[in-house]
Amino acid sequence: MKQPPSPQKSSNGTLVLGLDIGTSGTKALLIDDTGKVVGGQTVPHPISNPHPLWSEQNPRDWWSSAVEAIRITVAGKGVRERIKGVGLAGQMHGLVCLDAGHHVLRPALLWNDQRTQAQCDWLHEHIGTDKLAAITGNRALTGFTAPKLLWVRAHEPEVFGKIAHILLPKDYVRFRLSGTLATDLADASGTLLLDVKHRHWSEELLEAAEIPLQWLPSLHEGTDI
Repeated sequence: MKQPPSPQKSSNGTLVLGLDIGTSGTKALLIDDTGKVVGGQTVPHPISNPHPLWSEQNPRDWWSSAVEAIRITVAGKGVRERIKGVGLAGQMHGLVCLDAGHHVLRPALLWNDQRTQAQCDWLHEHIGTDKLAAITGNRALTGFTAPKLLWVRAHEPEVFGKIAHILLPKDYVRFRLSGTLATDLADASGTLLLDVKHRHWSEELLEAAEIPLQWLPSLHEGTDI
């Protein structure tokens, strides 16, 4: 794959570092003040399929690949000093469970994990398809975050009992970079827990599913800094 040009050959202005926490790897990109991509690196991370329909990754692997991708991308002389911001994107819907000390409790259940049909059926039966659609804009689908959390409660109660925070994949890397537990509204809309009209976590859905509000990250617009 052709690599972006060296950042040393770009203008001497500011740079922005972009990170994409994908399913197969983490990509780091440097973009200069003209909008041109001037550096980048992709570092793969493994995926695990321990049973049919299961798809998991270790959040620590995202962090390791992000660190390596960043290290390679900013290796040039004077590059780090020019970076004025970091942008994050990544795979949606995955469930990261952290304890009160912010330690990972189990491998993350990914967007393409299909084990949660029973939990989706429960949500439709106990909350209602129409109400789910009215609040979240979606039906309950196996890829979404809420059914994954209900699966953990049903099948791994010892893990569920230790949960203090839940995050989406890219937001785990955000936490490791900044120490903040946060997400953007676009990714939050794929959890099946967001009131999309009023742009906040749905207390009605959280109460119905018996999920504590304090587990969820703070919400921000995608353009917030």
